[in-house]
Amino acid sequence: MSAATSSSSIRRVAPLVFPAIGRHTATVIFIHGLGDTGHGWSDAVEMWRKRQRLNEIKFILPHAPHIPITMNGGMSMPGWFDIKSIQKGANEDESGILQSREYFHGLIQQEIKEGIPAERIILGGFSQGGAMSVFAGLTAPFKIGGIVGLSSWLLLNQTFRERIPEGDVNKATPIFMGHGDRDPLVLYDLAKDSEKALKDMDYSVTFKTYRGMQHSACLEELSDVEAFIGDRLPPKGDAK
Repeated sequence: MSAATSSSSIRRVAPLVFPAIGRHTATVIFIHGLGDTGHGWSDAVEMWRKRQRLNEIKFILPHAPHIPITMNGGMSMPGWFDIKSIQKGANEDESGILQSREYFHGLIQQEIKEGIPAERIILGGFSQGGAMSVFAGLTAPFKIGGIVGLSSWLLLNQTFRERIPEGDVNKATPIFMGHGDRDPLVLYDLAKDSEKALKDMDYSVTFKTYRGMQHSACLEELSDVEAFIGDRLPPKGDAK
């Protein structure tokens, strides 16, 4: 186990939380990418929260711990797992991925404990965070409301089937994947290969290409994510 994934080296801070504006009936957990923090997505969340149809949703933006990143010359930076290379077939930090998965499952379980049904919870993210959202979401032992993976890819692709929980409860859970066709970091072809792998396993994937977009999120994509969230987590109003 590398220093990046040693449990003794992991120091976590509490996520950034945006309470629901209205009655709390649903939760979105959105995971940032490598080198970022939850604050990096606060502007997007503020934009989404201005829409009345999302005012029953609590947003949770976790912060990754600082860990050594091989791709960064071994220097520490916020990351959910070590990355040696973002290429098809690259050696992956399995223990780090699994450790982060347990953390995200714990965040979901806490929301369930507080009274939010699992099917009213969406797990999403960008880049490394998007890869974690797809992996953690599909291997969760409870059925969640949806998964968002932006500029991301499928982790542990070669052994993914072995990690699916009994019953494959998220087989029909809608997945939205968005990717720029000019992404120089997480290559578009890797994202398309990931989409194909998921569809070959009969997962419900919607993949949208953003022409000319690099490794970022454009306003059109953010609007598409907002629409996905609104469709999956419609307001319940005063209904109990």
